[in-house]
Amino acid sequence: MENIRILIIEDNEDLSFTIENVLKKSKYKVKRVSTGEEGISIIKKELIDLVLLDINLPKMNGIKVLRNIKEINPDILVIMMTAITDAKPAIDAMKIGAYDYLMKPFELDELKIVVKKALETHELKREVDRLKRQHEIDHPTNKIFGDSQYLQKIREIIAIIASTPRTSVLILGESGTGKELVANAIHYSSARKDGPFIKINCSAIPDNLIESELFGHEKGAFTDAKNMKKGLFELANGGTLFLDELSSMKLSLQPKILRVLETQSFRRIGGVNDINIDVRIIAATNQDLAELVKNGEFRDDLYYRLKVMEITIPPLRERKEDIDILKKLFLDQYNKEFNKSIKGFAPETDNLIYNYSWPGNVRELKNVIERAVILCNDEMLLPEHMPLELKELNTDIPATQSPGLGMVSLEDAEKHHILNVLELVNGNKSKAARVLKISRSTLREKLKNYQTE
Repeated sequence: MENIRILIIEDNEDLSFTIENVLKKSKYKVKRVSTGEEGISIIKKELIDLVLLDINLPKMNGIKVLRNIKEINPDILVIMMTAITDAKPAIDAMKIGAYDYLMKPFELDELKIVVKKALETHELKREVDRLKRQHEIDHPTNKIFGDSQYLQKIREIIAIIASTPRTSVLILGESGTGKELVANAIHYSSARKDGPFIKINCSAIPDNLIESELFGHEKGAFTDAKNMKKGLFELANGGTLFLDELSSMKLSLQPKILRVLETQSFRRIGGVNDINIDVRIIAATNQDLAELVKNGEFRDDLYYRLKVMEITIPPLRERKEDIDILKKLFLDQYNKEFNKSIKGFAPETDNLIYNYSWPGNVRELKNVIERAVILCNDEMLLPEHMPLELKELNTDIPATQSPGLGMVSLEDAEKHHILNVLELVNGNKSKAARVLKISRSTLREKLKNYQTE
């Protein structure tokens, strides 16, 4: 953090000098002044990341200086320092926008910890802003690629949801189908697009930490709570919070999520005051929440409150008409990334891609194309560039000799494969649907189109 610039505004010369020396040893760039007026003058002319500000200053007191700092640049972190035993001025400063405060006399180790935590918050905010800008570039609504009727309907629903102020959304779908992409599209199509878009994978955070991550905590709320910490609900204020893999959240925490949904308020761990927020909550899961509710593994009240608007993303095997667009998109992407000029897919490769069930969905397709492009030194992607699993029918029926499909359309290839599987299972549609990894209703619709029913 050698480029971090800290300003000390303190009229006690000895204390100011001591603080400066301590912070310089941590490789920070430090300036110090003795009056609020001098401090404000520096902030107007120079880039400052953090200010250590005494409350009891001559002429202009620290509270007035803080107000001026926040008017000049609200992103500057300010830590108040006070010897006043009355906590009210420090509390007032926190309400105005101070990050934290130190009671004099304080230990220098305490100073270093508070400064370090403040700068970590500063870095987190900058990273959130960077990711938000990047998502605006990488994930606009029209990046949901595919022409299937399923995706056309999803785009329509996204537009409807985006026009609402903060309606909650539940996104369902297998891993790799693009749930996060849909959440991105909702956020960046809405009036919240200039607000933060915060994501958390509920299954990736240990149960004993997730509550603090979501709600934050007050200083002293538990043994390791050395300082106040803002949670993700608070950081997402004015924007959207995306709770991925919500089904893994422990039952004891679910009522607190429900309360936020219903009241748009919460309390930090150890807090006594409600904090009001304006956040849209988007939740996603690859589990059957209705089944989890039935089994008592997920709260029914939270489930029904979340699914005000529900989007179900079908697996790739049920919308194979999107594969052609996606594989060409990924080929173009990796041609550029790896500086190659592969023209396309050999017919035999197309057959492998189209006949595979894609259990990993779009994510798996993308990874397969990336691998193939890396391996390919030809003009076309060949079967030899495909992983082994694409070359083998992963089914519970015996392997048989199939005639080569040769140069056929994807539609004809699908028809041939489905009818071949149906023949192998002696016309048992339920078993054929399991082998093909599609629903029985989808199979019935396809057979109807083939005029075989």
